[in-house]
Amino acid sequence: MEALGKLFCRQRQVVLFFVLLGLSQGGIEPMRYSVVEETEGSSFVTNMAKDLGLGQRELSKRGVRVISKGNKLHMKLDQETGDLLLNEKLDREELCGHTDPCVLRFQVLLENPLEVFQAELQVIDINDHSPVFIDRDMLLKISESSPPGTTFPLKNAQDVDVGQNNIESYIISPNSYFHILTRKRSDGSRYPELVLDKALDREQEPELRLTLTAQDGGSPPRSGTVQINIEVMDVNDNAPKFEQPLYRVQVSEDSPIGFLIVTVSATDADIGVHGEISYSLFQASEEICKTFEINPMTGEIRLKKQLDFERIQFYEVNIEARDAGSFSGKCTILTQVLDVNDNAPEVTVSAFTRQIPENSPEVMVAVLSVSDLDSEENGKINCTIQDDIPFLLKSSLENFYTLVTKRPLDRESKSEYNITITITDLGTPRLKTKLNLTVTVSDVNDNAPAFSQTTYTLRVRENNSPALHIGSVSATDSDAGANAQVTYSLLPPQDPQLPLASLSVSSLFLFSVLVFVAVRLCRRSRAASAGRCPVPEGHFPGHLVDVSGTGTLSQSYQYEGHSPGPEIEDNANFRNDFGFSIQ
Repeated sequence: MEALGKLFCRQRQVVLFFVLLGLSQGGIEPMRYSVVEETEGSSFVTNMAKDLGLGQRELSKRGVRVISKGNKLHMKLDQETGDLLLNEKLDREELCGHTDPCVLRFQVLLENPLEVFQAELQVIDINDHSPVFIDRDMLLKISESSPPGTTFPLKNAQDVDVGQNNIESYIISPNSYFHILTRKRSDGSRYPELVLDKALDREQEPELRLTLTAQDGGSPPRSGTVQINIEVMDVNDNAPKFEQPLYRVQVSEDSPIGFLIVTVSATDADIGVHGEISYSLFQASEEICKTFEINPMTGEIRLKKQLDFERIQFYEVNIEARDAGSFSGKCTILTQVLDVNDNAPEVTVSAFTRQIPENSPEVMVAVLSVSDLDSEENGKINCTIQDDIPFLLKSSLENFYTLVTKRPLDRESKSEYNITITITDLGTPRLKTKLNLTVTVSDVNDNAPAFSQTTYTLRVRENNSPALHIGSVSATDSDAGANAQVTYSLLPPQDPQLPLASLSVSSLFLFSVLVFVAVRLCRRSRAASAGRCPVPEGHFPGHLVDVSGTGTLSQSYQYEGHSPGPEIEDNANFRNDFGFSIQ
C-alpha cells in the first residue's frame, strides 16, 4: 500500500508539473544564464541551489531535475553540489545557425513539493570562422567610357559567425582608379561596391588586378580575400534594363524539380554584339545556387535541389542581365515558399505507467506531447483513442495530453488493455501518427474463495477407525498469485436446532429398544402360558418391529444431521464456510 501511495503521488506530481509549466510561462521572468560557445563539457554554468535559495541538503531532498523540449539536454545537474554543468561542448552555429541571440530554453523541476522554474541559456558567439568568398576570383568588365563615380556591385563574402564577429567591412588593395564601399542590406549582411575614381583608358591600361579583402569585427579580426580581374572594354554606352526591377512569386514546397518559377526579361538599346544579353544569378549564396538555376539565354528560372518550407520560407534571388560589353542590369526576385502538409505529427511520451492496480479511482496512465513541423492548418493536431476502452485522453496544455482511466478497473473482468493513440493533423490530405501503449491491470485481493458446490453429502460407517478419509472438498479464488492461495479449516456446528434434533432421535431410539424388549418378553411368556402380552397402544412404526423373530430391526436406523462445516480463508482473510451432512 505504501508503494501504491507513492505511485499515486508521483502521478499527481507529473500532472501538477505541466500545469505549473503553463502557469510559469504566463508571466514569471525566466532565470537567464550565458556561456561562450566551444566551452568544454562539464564546465560550470551556475549553482542552482544558490539561485533557488535552497540549501545543499534541501536541494537533494526536493528531487531537482533539469528538463528541456524533446528530452535533449545540453546541461546536467550535480545533485550533490547543486552545480549546473555543461553536458557537452556547444557549437553556436550548429545549434542556431544565423539566429542571434542563440538561446536554449529549459526548465528546472523540483519534485517534492512540485515547483517548476523557466530558464534560458544564451550561447555567446566567438569569432571562430573567417569570411569566405565563394569564388576564388572575380572577372569584371568595365567600359573605358564609364564616368568617375560609377559603382560596380561585387560578390560578397560569407561568414557563419553573427553579430560583431560577422563581416564588418571590405578593403581593396591600393590603386589609382578605384576605392571600395561597404553596403548594408536590409537583413544586416554587408556587400562591397567598387567605385570608379577616374576614367579608364583601355589603350594605356587594358587590365587591372586588385585584391578584395573581407574583414569581420571580431577581436582579433579574421579576414578572407579574392582576386578581382578587371578588363577595360571598348565603348558600350547602353546597359541592359529589366522590364521590372522586382518580381514577387509564390511557389509550393512540393513543386517538382525543373518547375518554372518565373521568366525575367531585359532589353539593351545597343545593337550587334553590344546588344546581346545573357542572364545569371548574381551575388548568390551557396543555398541559392543549390536551389535555383537560370537559362542564360531565355531568363527562365527553374527549381534545381527540392524546396522545404520547414527549413526556409523565403528566398531573395538577384538576377543580372549582362550584354556583350561591360554593362549589366539587375533585378530581384522575392520567392515565398508555400507550405504543404508533408510532415506527419510527432509524439513524445514524457511519462508512462505500464501497470495499474485494480479498483483504483481515476489514475493517470501517460503524459505525452505532440508537434507538427507544418504551419497553420497543416500544423494543427487532434488526438483520439478508441471509444470501447475505459480510458480518457485529456488536453492539459497546448499540445500536451494526459491519458487517464475513466473508472476503476477490474482485473477479473479484463487484465490487459491495448491503447492506440491516433494523432491527426488538419491539413489536406490529413496525415496521422499512431502510438500503441499496453497497460496491464495488477491484482488486488477483492474476492473471497468459493466452494465448487454448495452442499456435500458424505456417508460414514459406524465404528470407523480414527483418521478415516471420508471425502474431500475444493474451493477456488478468482484473484491471482498469492491472493488466490486458499487454506481450509473446520468450523463448529452453528445450527441452533441440532441439539434438539439429536435429543429427539436419541429418545426415539431408546423408546424403540424398550418396546422391542417388551415384545420379546411377551412372546416368550405367551409361549409358556399361552397368555396375552400387553403392548403400548397407538400406532408404532412397523419398520422398527421385529417380525422375523431373530431379535434384530428389519431396517437399519439412519442418523442424518448437520455436522461442523469446513471453512476456507485466503491471504487477505476473506472467509467462506458451508455445511455438509453425514449419513
